[in-house]
Amino acid sequence: MTKGTAWVLGLLAVCMTLLGCSASRDSVGDGDGKGMDMQQAADRADRMLDGTIGAIKPPVQWTHGPTTTGSCDLSRRRTVMTQISPNRRGALLGVIDRFWRKTGYEITSVNSDAEFPGIYARTVDGFQISLSIGGEGQAFFEVATPCVDASAVAESTVPPNGPAYTSGPIPRPNVQDDFWSSSEPLASSSPATP
Repeated sequence: MTKGTAWVLGLLAVCMTLLGCSASRDSVGDGDGKGMDMQQAADRADRMLDGTIGAIKPPVQWTHGPTTTGSCDLSRRRTVMTQISPNRRGALLGVIDRFWRKTGYEITSVNSDAEFPGIYARTVDGFQISLSIGGEGQAFFEVATPCVDASAVAESTVPPNGPAYTSGPIPRPNVQDDFWSSSEPLASSSPATP
């Protein structure tokens, strides 16, 4: 690579970083050249979360977290109510890592902390998805959209597979699972191993 080529590529990277939102808007579409609005992006985020949580076997119980909106982007969240034991947190991240890679997401970062691990990925059109483990083994999923056309955003219509905490704060994980909450070491033939 010549100095001139490297300089042009560097300048292009700086321009894309500075344009951020505009570049994301142009890269998100439905295939026919029309842009995506915030409601369409929210629906896409719900589908990403549905697929991700659906890949977890045995299934975990979850509820909706808050949806937050910016001027041209939003985040959808789901909170897992099944307690994930310290011995099973790495297995959960492994299941999600494999599913995201198979789906075509790029893994951008992994936090390998034993108590509070996390994994972060990105789609080719700028949606970011993450799994993080918080206090008492509570798992949190989030999809952050790129900048899209501004529009109203409705709450998700996807029903949670457990209680919906619409009138108060979401409690700490309160569902025990024979697999995910177990303190036993993970056997090599478990559902979470390749």
